[in-house]
Amino acid sequence: MALNLQVDDGNVGGSELNNSSEDELTGIFALRKKELEVMVIRTVQQVIVPVLKSLIREVVKTEIESAQEKILTSMKRNFRNEIHPSELRNLRLQFSNKLALPILTGKQIKGEGGTSIQVALVDGLTGQVVNSGPEALANVEIVVLRGDFDGDERHDWTLEEFSQKIVGETEGNKSLLTGNVHLKLTEGIGYVDKINFKHKSSWMKS
Repeated sequence: MALNLQVDDGNVGGSELNNSSEDELTGIFALRKKELEVMVIRTVQQVIVPVLKSLIREVVKTEIESAQEKILTSMKRNFRNEIHPSELRNLRLQFSNKLALPILTGKQIKGEGGTSIQVALVDGLTGQVVNSGPEALANVEIVVLRGDFDGDERHDWTLEEFSQKIVGETEGNKSLLTGNVHLKLTEGIGYVDKINFKHKSSWMKS
């Protein structure tokens, strides 16, 4: 009986030893696994993440530049489409024939020889009549300008300067002309018909 007890005790000791070894191995494996996880995380943070950030920045930068280029191209195209030739060229309205003098109140204003006064829209650079485009169909109003230009013979007045030269409007009065003061151009040409001064004085070309 004593022998059997000793044998049983020996088996119990061996079982405890085996369990202890297995626990140690399990602990080692768990530690190695954690170390491997930490190593992978560090590798991702130190190597992969910077590379990805650089790639993402480059892709985003390229896309932004591409979008900007498309927007600028579209804006330039729309700008060119919206600008009329009259805004790109130096256009002028002028009388094609001289006025018959003297010009008197109540008397119909005519061109030399009793002809109708012709108004033409011309290119300021070439002197040619502008006979096409929306400008060639413009509506025109005939107004009276001051004769004392103080030696300023420029023809490139601003809208404000031109408005200040109009007789009547600057003084708060109506136009000094009566009759067909409005005309419509046809292929850049229009005719002034049945128009005269309301002011009680003679008007001579200055």
